[in-house]
Order: sequence, then structure tokens, then C-alpha cells
Amino acid sequence: MAPGLSASPPVVLLLLSLLGLAAAGKLLVVPVDGSHWLSMRELLDMLQQKGHEVVVVAPEVTLHIKPAKNLVMKMYPVPFTQEDLNRDLQGSVKDVFEEGSFLERVIRLHQGQKKTSAMFLATCTHLIYNRELMSYLEETKFDALLTDPFLPCGQIVAEHLSLPSVYFLQQMPCGLEYQATQCPSPPSYVPRAFTDLTDHMTFLQRVKNMIYHIPNFFLCDVIYQPYAELASEFLKREVTVPDLLRQASIWLMKLDFVLQFPKPLMPNMVLISGVNCAYKRLNQAIFGLQWAPQSLFQASRLLV
Repeated sequence: MAPGLSASPPVVLLLLSLLGLAAAGKLLVVPVDGSHWLSMRELLDMLQQKGHEVVVVAPEVTLHIKPAKNLVMKMYPVPFTQEDLNRDLQGSVKDVFEEGSFLERVIRLHQGQKKTSAMFLATCTHLIYNRELMSYLEETKFDALLTDPFLPCGQIVAEHLSLPSVYFLQQMPCGLEYQATQCPSPPSYVPRAFTDLTDHMTFLQRVKNMIYHIPNFFLCDVIYQPYAELASEFLKREVTVPDLLRQASIWLMKLDFVLQFPKPLMPNMVLISGVNCAYKRLNQAIFGLQWAPQSLFQASRLLV
């Protein structure tokens, strides 16, 4: 061995013991409240077990995101109360499941979305313009940002901090994930919401699917156009929501073709179906998804 390259056994053991720490990273998490958080929490627990440092940024008023011993939580104030949040979200859920004609359901969704969108937009505004919190995030050297893109506040933070972003989601309203990634999603093949159609449609069913697709253009504007304006103002350049979405490094998709019809995906879209199921035996008994917990483990390794 060349001079200067030898090392005593204690030094070698010390260096080997540090290899595990070298693989760990520092992850910033900007979650979406409600059921979106419940499955994300499972992923965060697993990442912490692998040695990653996880910092969660969340508003002080939430449904399910609460301080926990094993999570570093950075909370920020918002301009509404817990009662306001519960009332608006319960009304939105009721509107989704209430019966009625297609036009009635669209109108109800439009009105409900205006209320809840204003509340979530205020939450995002109070996050990105919280100088003390944003200064902390800027000074802390994170390796990546994990977020649910259903509400694009995490993407704005990722752009501001110049962090690679990982998306953890079921699906986006109006198929925005396909628009952002340029995945084909033709109405002649991919059924739209409320149609009760499959991927095998007659000509008249395809016409119906196309008609149902039209309201997406203005329903999604109600939700996402204010975020585009907020992002453009904060980042000091003109951006759209698809511009923000297409910056993702990895899309962790909580779906699989076992339960949904096959459709085109991009190489950075990883299917992790089964993550919403709490127990492995339940997965196996009901769906036969013996590989589901392992697929989640493999997906989480992509964050290393």
C-alpha cells in the first residue's frame, strides 16, 4: 500500500459507520391537509426510519396535520378559525356526493370551490409571505421538497428555494398532471369525471365524454388561476400552474392499473398503489397486492 493511504482499524470502523449517515438527506415537506395528509404521513414515518431529517411546514389551523414527537413541525398563522375550516370543508364534501343532474352538480362544485379555494389560497399566501419562516427555509440547506401538488403551494416554495421537488398524489383535478407532463389523455379513450364510462366507449359515449370535459376549463381556473397570479407575483416572473407542475423530479402516483385502466405515463411517474391501505394483510386479502408495501418502500428510496 502506498504511503499515506493506510489507516488503523479503529479509523476504518469509524468511516464505515458514517456511510449510513451519508445516505440520509434533509427533506422539506409542504403537505395538503385532509385525507391527503394521512397517506403522506405513512411515507414520512418510513423516511425517518431510514435516517432522513424531515421538516413539515403547515398552518396552525388544520384538520389532520398535528404536531408529533417524531416530526419537526414549523407552524404559521392563518386568517381563519378551526370552525371556519370545518364548516367550509364539510360543505364541499357534501356537494361532491349529493345527487342531481350534471348541470346542478357542476354549479354546486363551482360555488363550493370558490369558498374553499379562497381559504387555501389565503393559507398559501400567509406561508410564502411569512418572512421569518421563509428566512429559516432559505438558510436551512434542504436536499429536496416533498409536496402534494393538488394545491400548488409547495411548488411555489420549491421554485423559490431552487429545490428538486417530489410529488405525492392520487390524481390532479381536470387531468392537470397530463397537461403538465404532456401525457396523452384523449377524451375518446380516457373517461372524465361524472361520466361513469370506461376506457371502451362507443361513438356516442365519446361525444358525451367530450361534452363532460368542457367544464374542466373553467372549473379548474377557479382553483388554480389565483395560484398562478400569486406565484407570478412572488417569483417576480410570469408562470402558470402547468409551468410549476412540470418542474417535478418524481411523481409518486397512488394508483395502479390493477384498480384503474392503463394509460400513458412519463418515466418519472412511479406507481405506488396500496399506500392508502394501512395493513399489509388487508391489502393481500382484498386486492391481492402483496407487492404494495414493498413498492412504497422502493418509491421512498427515490428520495435518497
